[in-house]
Amino acid sequence: MVKRKHAPAKMPLVAYQNDRFLESGEARPLRILSEYLAPAARLRRTGVRHTVVFFGSARIRPREEAQARLQELEARSKQGGPEVNEAALERALADVRMSRYYEEAREISRLLTAWALSLQPDSRYLIVCSGGGPGIMEAANRGASEAGGKSIGMNIKLPLEQRPNPYISPELSFLFRYFFMRKLWFAQPARAIIAFPGGFGTMDELFEILTLQQTRKMHQRVTIMLYGSDYWKNAINFDYFVQAGTVSEADLKLIRYADTPKEAVEILQAALTRLLTLKPAGKNVFF
Repeated sequence: MVKRKHAPAKMPLVAYQNDRFLESGEARPLRILSEYLAPAARLRRTGVRHTVVFFGSARIRPREEAQARLQELEARSKQGGPEVNEAALERALADVRMSRYYEEAREISRLLTAWALSLQPDSRYLIVCSGGGPGIMEAANRGASEAGGKSIGMNIKLPLEQRPNPYISPELSFLFRYFFMRKLWFAQPARAIIAFPGGFGTMDELFEILTLQQTRKMHQRVTIMLYGSDYWKNAINFDYFVQAGTVSEADLKLIRYADTPKEAVEILQAALTRLLTLKPAGKNVFF
């Protein structure tokens, strides 16, 4: 009787190299933990200490792009293009009006980054952070880049993939699977938050920080600025919260408003100068 030769046994994968396991429901706690530990390690390694976080709509376009789109639609409309309707023209006009916020976010980021670089030889002691995508996020990273500084981009994995904008410093570009871990990293090293006009995502991020500050769950005081008082006072009636008794009048003191880059930068410089002098230079902000 001829003995059959057995093929050598296939070496199994160790658990942390098993992609099928790592993508399973059982490994969710590992994925969550990795989205805390990996950014903490990289931020510590790259010397990031404090951030100024920019929130705002991904839909707000640069002025040049918005104007070019409007001119294109107007030209097609004059030629009798059937696909150009009044609603499309109104949307393009609104995009041009809202593009001021892109340009002003870009300018604020540029000025803040230049100021931060003048304070510290370490270019990542105080840097701009954004959600990493287009719109106001791109404007923030772009302004920092134009000032010669580094900036962070914290992208989120979505069904319709959000691509990192080209102005993020490559070593400070992150991608998150979980919204709540991304929010943690917006909050953890933040020393100031500046919220530009935005939609549901911007409101979610803003109210998260307001709640953490109101309940004193953050280890540091954070300056919260709403840029564009007309937009914010129309979008949210904060005074009515007080009238209804759902928040105290003191809670509204958490919020500052600004309407020009100069005003915003002056407020942030004064607040950050006070805040940063309160923190021991060697304290680790991530643990």
